[in-house]
Amino acid sequence: MTVLRPTRRRSAVVALSALLVLTACGGGSADTAGPASGSASGSASGPAQTTTVSTNLGDREVPADPVRVAALDNTSFQTLLDLGITPVAVPKGLLPRSGFEAWADDADIADAGNHREPVLEAISEAEPDLIIGGYRFQDYQGDLEKIATTIDIAPADDSEGGYVEGLKAQTTTLGEIFGKQDEAARLVAEFERAEQEAAAQTSGESVFLAVASGGRIDNGASRIGRIIEPLQLTNVLAAEGDSIHHDSGLAPETIAQLNPDWMIVMDRDAGTGESDATPARQLIAAQEAWENTTFVTRDHVVHLPPTFYVTEGIQAYTEVYDQIASAFRAA
Repeated sequence: MTVLRPTRRRSAVVALSALLVLTACGGGSADTAGPASGSASGSASGPAQTTTVSTNLGDREVPADPVRVAALDNTSFQTLLDLGITPVAVPKGLLPRSGFEAWADDADIADAGNHREPVLEAISEAEPDLIIGGYRFQDYQGDLEKIATTIDIAPADDSEGGYVEGLKAQTTTLGEIFGKQDEAARLVAEFERAEQEAAAQTSGESVFLAVASGGRIDNGASRIGRIIEPLQLTNVLAAEGDSIHHDSGLAPETIAQLNPDWMIVMDRDAGTGESDATPARQLIAAQEAWENTTFVTRDHVVHLPPTFYVTEGIQAYTEVYDQIASAFRAA
């Protein structure tokens, strides 16, 4: 299979239109277009039965137990893997560096590009019955709908109950779609256990939510503030703009004056695989202004898993809550 890689989204859409015409005329088969999901049944033209699920864009009718799934939302990757689902297309550049080698190395799984430059032709050629979009790919909803039914079930800050509750809803919905309700329920139960243990260990402590990126420590509340939604922690800084991608000008002295009890930090450069980036631990240790702060002198620093930036799913949050519960218990 030849995968074209356009340099502009416009060219991708034009090429996609031609592909859709060819697909409508010629059809295809599951045996020649790529792998199927681990538990699916049906034909390449799509399963006969459908089910209605709740999405961020309202209720949607989707194929029940779909055979061919394009997975674009990175928060769903680990859950799909745990449910035994193998996608026919995935943005391989967003895959975590460990745990997804089978997907990354499988030539039969099309590379969907990334959210800045999706390869729509590759997704179309994979002939999906269902596309799991949303989150980083939410701006391409209309383009993806021209290929196949596309759902956005990604957790979001405006999800009912917040991002953390959105993780549970996403997992439950994936279980319903693929007939894996029991497996999904176990993932949710494990998550809730970790969440409750972390909540029980916190009691109003102040925390600096930080992101390490580009050789500096900045305010990461706009990205990882979701973590403390169910916890008894107080954020010492409000989210100010998109500090994940832009320098918000946060001075180390500002944090020193606020003197939070704890620091929770995400190393964005580690998540994106920046080999020449300075690790978060070194950046923190180099801040002279923080030498006498509570979080440094008492070693009250929780480092999120290196892959957190590209995972962010229910398993990632389960691991983080276990980390927090353990760190606070030992303090």
